Amino acid sequence: MLIDKKNAERFCDELRRQVKKIVFTNGCFDIIHAGHVRYLTAAKNFGDVLIIGLNTDESVRRLKGASRPINTQADRAEVLLGLKAVDHVIYFGEQTAENLIGEVKPAVYVKGGDYTLETLPEAKIVQSYGGRVELVNLVAGKSTTNVIEKILSEKK
Repeated sequence: MLIDKKNAERFCDELRRQVKKIVFTNGCFDIIHAGHVRYLTAAKNFGDVLIIGLNTDESVRRLKGASRPINTQADRAEVLLGLKAVDHVIYFGEQTAENLIGEVKPAVYVKGGDYTLETLPEAKIVQSYGGRVELVNLVAGKSTTNVIEKILSEKK
C-alpha cells in the first residue's frame, strides 16, 4: 500500500500498537533487478513489515542526473508493491531519508553493504531512539547502472 508521507508517523504508530516490527529502507529503485529483490527479501527477514522510502522523480534527478529516473515514481512504486517482500511505500523528496526515518522510527533500518555506519547519515537517528541498523551485502554485478550500461552498449 502506498502511504502518504503526512500520515507516515500515525500509520507506523498503529503498526507498533499491533506489535509489528517495522523494517525500513530507502532508495531510487529505478530499474528493479535481481540484486534489488535479494536485498529487499533480506530486509524483510529482519521484521514483520517492510516499508520503502522511495525517492521522488525530482530527488532521483538531483541524485543521479537529468537522464534519471528511467521509470516514474508511480511506476517504481507499483513494481515495488508487486514484490512479495514489500508491504508499503512512502515517497520522499529530500536528499536523505533522515526526516522520514524520524517519522517512521523503524525498529530496523536496512541499507546496502556499500555503506558504513559512519557514512550513513540516517544511522544516528535510528540509534538515537534505540533502533538498529543492518547492512546487507550487495549482489556483485547487479545494479541499475550496469543494466543501463548494458542496454546502451547493445544499441551501438
